[in-house]
Amino acid sequence: MFDTARWAEDEGWHGVWYADHYMPNTGDESFTAGDTHECWAMLPAIAALTERVRVGTLVCPTSIHHPALLANRAASIDHISNGRMVLGMGAGWQINEHRAYGIELEAPKQRVDRFEEAIQIVRSLMGQDRTTFDGDVYTITDAPSDPAPIQSPLPILVGTGSPRMLRITARFADEWNTWGGPSMAAGARDKFNAACESVDRDPASMWTSVQALVFVTDDDAEAEKILAGGMGTRSIAGTPDRLVEIIGEYAELGFDEFIVPDFNLGGTPEARREALERINETLVTQIS
Repeated sequence: MFDTARWAEDEGWHGVWYADHYMPNTGDESFTAGDTHECWAMLPAIAALTERVRVGTLVCPTSIHHPALLANRAASIDHISNGRMVLGMGAGWQINEHRAYGIELEAPKQRVDRFEEAIQIVRSLMGQDRTTFDGDVYTITDAPSDPAPIQSPLPILVGTGSPRMLRITARFADEWNTWGGPSMAAGARDKFNAACESVDRDPASMWTSVQALVFVTDDDAEAEKILAGGMGTRSIAGTPDRLVEIIGEYAELGFDEFIVPDFNLGGTPEARREALERINETLVTQIS
């Protein structure tokens, strides 16, 4: 991971994101093997080993993390990185890690209630000298957060797609992230724009990013086979020229940043690096 982060910086990539999970997702309570290093242990090391790229969490579940911890960790990493930290937050969703570690995964309404209070507390702790908050979930009393982040404000990103979470994002966040190919992302973008309108927020005032699994193919037939699979709506596939066109479609939708997940790029670090280098050579260099 450290080598990949330094490689991304050397090649001119914009940011390095780290997922905040404790095990591979299975979609249910079952487990599957797979090394998963803890996000908040890895991210400060990545920040210290790089000088230019943004570093961020994608994303931290408030079902697991107390907002005071998130705010103080983010502020510290902002100093380590000299002002390059982005705090990605979400309400939490991965069933098996909550089950395995005995962390309650509340019903959706309660989970979003918790998130709505948490993001307000984080926002205040990273921007105010003292924070007092009396909610149904959290009580914060004249709490300091020293030192303040270098950035003012330190960006908060929210990864979400539900109507209520989007409204909370539009009210309190600086950035929004979603998943999917262009069609899926376009639908999410429409919902995001509607949420911004409902709280009188200009969508153009927020940085927006999208992520999708990337498959570079030799021909259209191979791409069609990949997209017909179970992750097709969350993937982009095609020849290099076609993928450049697809990235352009995201830009036309108004997205500022495309994030490349690496968990589908190979079972070893060497395979993932080789795939990233191919993506860099065939796509990124053309786009830039």
